[in-house]
Amino acid sequence: MIYYIIRRVLYAFPLLMGVNILTFVLFFVVNSPDDMARMQLGQKHVTQQAVENWKQQRGYNLPLLWNEQADNPVSETIFYQKSVHLFAFDFGMSDSGRNIGTDIKQRMWPSLAVALPSLLVGLMVNISLALMVVLFRSTYLETLGIISCVMLMSISGLFYIIGGQFLLSKLLLLVPISGYDSGFEGVKFLLLPVLIAVVSGIGSGVRWYRTLFLEEVEKDYVRTARAKGLTETQVLFGHVLKNAMLPILTGVVAILPLLFMGSLLTESFFSIPGLGSYVIDAINRQDFAIVRSMVFLGSVLYIIGLLLTDISYTLVDPRVRLS
Repeated sequence: MIYYIIRRVLYAFPLLMGVNILTFVLFFVVNSPDDMARMQLGQKHVTQQAVENWKQQRGYNLPLLWNEQADNPVSETIFYQKSVHLFAFDFGMSDSGRNIGTDIKQRMWPSLAVALPSLLVGLMVNISLALMVVLFRSTYLETLGIISCVMLMSISGLFYIIGGQFLLSKLLLLVPISGYDSGFEGVKFLLLPVLIAVVSGIGSGVRWYRTLFLEEVEKDYVRTARAKGLTETQVLFGHVLKNAMLPILTGVVAILPLLFMGSLLTESFFSIPGLGSYVIDAINRQDFAIVRSMVFLGSVLYIIGLLLTDISYTLVDPRVRLS
């Protein structure tokens, strides 16, 4: 298993390097530093001197890949200082002068405060409802459940957010419409975002888990359990759920690292100071340093999720180690 994990880790490095190079090309070749300066300055008639000053202050005045005039032509380039340093998680300073690494450390906790309860509660709700749909399979209740899931999937996420704010916050006055606070006082601000995240994911989640459970209910071990006199509820919750844990574990492990990135829409609409709203604010301000850093961080977390998924496979199914 050790060699399997090492091989997967080695696969991740060229993939991450390719993402880094592609991100650099998109930000500095397709969109030159001069273009970035003019967009950031936000003026119709910007002098070349103002552009040069902006580039000088942020280190964008260096050559892209090779600096013939420097003692070290490789390190004194935009690619080395803006892209290579990302591998050491040195995100540098934003175009507005803030430390990106410090901002990420501060904003990751509000994102986790929303994402973790949404994941755990949503997982329990989706699995429970999917088991109930399978329990009443081949009946009108299953048909009704599938139709309801399709309807929930067809509704835009914005509808859930705006509708939840209007109904629960403005009309019923049950929870604050937006805002965030740390500690126990912040729970009231998290109830509505978590509820909306759970409800909006029921449609796709229940259909996905229902498919997994239906694949298990027709297998031989299920027939054996029924022949022993076990009820259908005991079969589903005691045997089917246990044997379907491999794909469930795969899906959960894969998205765990991405929880740090937060939700762009949820955090923006509910004024939660997480990483999702951080990216949206950076895009609105055209702060390319923050966007570039978050793209790289998202790629790293996604690759870590895939690596954790491979490791979880080796722990649950030993046959994977031979592949």
